Amino acid sequence: MTRFASILETVGRTPVVRINKLAPPGVELYVKIEAFNPMGSVKDRLALGVIEDAERSGALKPGQTVVEATSGNTGIGLAMVCAQKGYPLVVTMAEPFSMERRKLMRFLGAKVVITPAPAGGTGMVIKARELAEAHGWFLTRQFENEANADMHSRTTAREIITDFDGAPLDYWVTGFGTGGTLKGVARVLADERPEVKVVLAEPADAAMVASGMAQKRAADGSPLERHEAWKSHPVQGWSPDFIPKLTGDAVSSGWVHRTISVTGAEAMHWSQELARKEGIFVGISAGATFGAAVQLANDVPQGSTILCMLPDTGERYLTTPLFADIPVEMTEDELAILRSTPSYSGVEAGAGTSSL
Repeated sequence: MTRFASILETVGRTPVVRINKLAPPGVELYVKIEAFNPMGSVKDRLALGVIEDAERSGALKPGQTVVEATSGNTGIGLAMVCAQKGYPLVVTMAEPFSMERRKLMRFLGAKVVITPAPAGGTGMVIKARELAEAHGWFLTRQFENEANADMHSRTTAREIITDFDGAPLDYWVTGFGTGGTLKGVARVLADERPEVKVVLAEPADAAMVASGMAQKRAADGSPLERHEAWKSHPVQGWSPDFIPKLTGDAVSSGWVHRTISVTGAEAMHWSQELARKEGIFVGISAGATFGAAVQLANDVPQGSTILCMLPDTGERYLTTPLFADIPVEMTEDELAILRSTPSYSGVEAGAGTSSL
């Protein structure tokens, strides 16, 4: 065991785990489980990286309010970092994202400003920028901030290089939220493990990179408007309604070798399969990324090794369609088990069970 000076020292060093039941024969499939970060997602890395970079540069002053647009995980990570370091935090979040995320950020002391659903991801980004300009707050600019990608080059990429030192690795599969993981890891792989092909997963309803259509941007790289190829999809935290600058950088640099699209139904299916067949509890974006990895695994040479990123835990999706078919009350099968022995045989589902 190791003693840490603060919770922030526990960010990173997430495990790579072999998939045993869901991988096709003849292919080694591994997953990097980012739910092992302290707040349960890969965005803990981003949050720590951008705040500490801003402290070093002097862009963030002691006691200054931090503001960011988020679908949830970045905001949760920032709430942890800001709570530990003593910065007030305001996040803007589009209306459709899960209730759990709002509550988690508020529980950690952040203020959550909800923007209208029709405005989408670009709307919450615009609101965050307006608030920063109006109040003199520090805007972390997660979608354009090089400190985001740099953090992944220093941590995520180095962990992968170490974990596969002396071992084969043929493909690395990731989706994108900000593009920080993609850019930060892909450039290190290109330099140190050039044989590794980077595979980018996208929602089937929002295959923006695969479309080849350019994202319209402001001078600072932020989006000017929603991307033409984007449509609403259920994979929260994955592919906002624009291509972030960091994602665009990775694509234009030639670091992405292939794109694979995944439907919302496939994302839900593979998240559930990981839980039920491998005991790995992750969210919708992880299910989507894993779905792309399974597609890839069925289309690569025998003996290939694949590593897939799993971005977050499943616990912040309880009020989303991922859990729509999971009942709260006892099912008929569970009632039958309850009644199979004499005690409590007359208890009905949901009645008098709280003290059992």
